Amino acid sequence: MKQMVMIKRVATLVLMGVALSGCSTVKGWFAGKDAEAKKALEPAELVKFEPTVKVDRVWSTNLGKGEKRIGVRQGPVVADGRVYAAAITGGVHALDLQTGKTVWTYEPAKVKKQPKLRLSGGPGVGDGLVVIGTLDGQVIALDANDGTEKWRAKVPGEVISAPAVGQGIVFVRSNDGRVTAFDAGNGTQKWFNPRELPALTVRGNAPVVAGPGVLFIGNDDGSVSALGMQDGRTVWDQMVANGEGRTELERMSDVDGAPVLEGNTLFVSSFKNQTMAIEGPTGRPLWARDHGGAGGVALTSGNVFVTDNKGGVFGLDKASGTAMWSQTGLARRSLTGPVVQGDYVVVGDYKGYLHWLRTDNGEFAGRAKSGGDALLAQPVVADGILLVQNVDGKLTAFRLAQ
Repeated sequence: MKQMVMIKRVATLVLMGVALSGCSTVKGWFAGKDAEAKKALEPAELVKFEPTVKVDRVWSTNLGKGEKRIGVRQGPVVADGRVYAAAITGGVHALDLQTGKTVWTYEPAKVKKQPKLRLSGGPGVGDGLVVIGTLDGQVIALDANDGTEKWRAKVPGEVISAPAVGQGIVFVRSNDGRVTAFDAGNGTQKWFNPRELPALTVRGNAPVVAGPGVLFIGNDDGSVSALGMQDGRTVWDQMVANGEGRTELERMSDVDGAPVLEGNTLFVSSFKNQTMAIEGPTGRPLWARDHGGAGGVALTSGNVFVTDNKGGVFGLDKASGTAMWSQTGLARRSLTGPVVQGDYVVVGDYKGYLHWLRTDNGEFAGRAKSGGDALLAQPVVADGILLVQNVDGKLTAFRLAQ
């Protein structure tokens, strides 16, 4: 019996010795697995390729202090040859589209003993107005010609998306799910339409999109609504992606990218990787496909382009939604929504790079860097010029070389 105990003790000591001497080896095994797992989650390295299109930087300007990690996806809007853009604490700027020269700048007056207003939603442009929202729910309307302040109004939540202006009305989406309509002439409230929010949502709101007599609203519950412009009544609701899953995180299905209306068809994409074509007047789905994300859509005559949450870029057939091609070389690079410039679809990433892909097959064609900071907002193209704003408040214009 005593011998058996001794044997056990010796065996234990031997095992302890092996464990101690092999500690670095065991640690190496786990370290190797951890390294592999970590690498699988890292953004893909940029693929080297021979450029087939040359991209020229036309101009660049600093708008002021950008959004950084606030996550509002500030971006510019273009109207009548001017670019209107804002930064969190840099004011609203009107710039010449071709040269980037400043036409006017508006900075909200600071009220005594109150913090400086942080401009977060917009701008939106229409009916001779430039309208911007703030993180404390203020709505400010400016004269588009010279930037003078016309009126102010208030909504109950943050304004983190661009207002829409049309038919003498300003439409504002606030972060509490409410859409509020104001008289464009004096800022008087005309109506509001509330909406209940899910327990957990993606940071960001889809801009209000104006159609013939109706507004299209992307909602945080994965649906799209059509509201009557004059009275705010709900014309129809259509679910783009159902918030299914075991956890609140899995159920997130926000429609945060701007719906795009072409003719009578509305194209919209959801955080739940679902893209849908909808008949605008009725809300009837025409097709739905399991590709897409919260960044929005872009169109050509025959295709719909979307990015997903994993960094994939997809070209879909506009008539059926069938995937024509996919590009996975930008995996996990936190892509913006796409935009079309010439024969190319363009997306931005978390390092400030812009990537030009061929619209016919998704192959890489060009690349440029707008700066070292992340791009969150979907780029904008007007008169052949691509505009992109980064989270540091830098606005840059690119043109395809002739």
